[in-house]
Amino acid sequence: MNTEWSQTFRTRMQQFEDRYTPPKGAVAVSIKVRVAIGCFHREHSPHAYELIDKHLRRMESHGEFTFEEHESGPELLVYVAVVTAGISLAKSVIDLIVSILKARSEGVKKGDRREAPLELIVRRTQKNGEVKEETILRIGHHETINREMVEKHLKKSIAALIKEGNKETANKSLKRDAAKSRRAP
Repeated sequence: MNTEWSQTFRTRMQQFEDRYTPPKGAVAVSIKVRVAIGCFHREHSPHAYELIDKHLRRMESHGEFTFEEHESGPELLVYVAVVTAGISLAKSVIDLIVSILKARSEGVKKGDRREAPLELIVRRTQKNGEVKEETILRIGHHETINREMVEKHLKKSIAALIKEGNKETANKSLKRDAAKSRRAP
């Protein structure tokens, strides 16, 4: 992965974590809606962003996430609660992601540029500083958006990213402890 981009991402995540105190047992992740090729921002998708802005204004508060605009598409920086059964993702965050995906389709119908499909991506900075990401869905502008499917894929992929990060940290700790015990007199 591009090291300059990775550093920028780590900085963005750190600023989010510094700005908002995480709830107990929560982990910061990024949920990105990105066009596979081309642009998905206000200049090229004014109709879609009109709908996205309308959804954001209707929300009571979005202190549980930060909405970031990028040329390739919007990104949400969110805290997810790690619970015994997996992860808990706020309903408002899922609804906003679904709204963004639907806004792209509606925007194309109203004249926004028709580009490549959208990709739904989850990513986070692992404890060792490495950035991990997974593309979980690829959706064309003509495809029907199913809220339950989006929620299921988001939760499953975020849980896997968190589990992988915790596993890597545990493995490094075990290796470090084993190396120390070999050196001990």
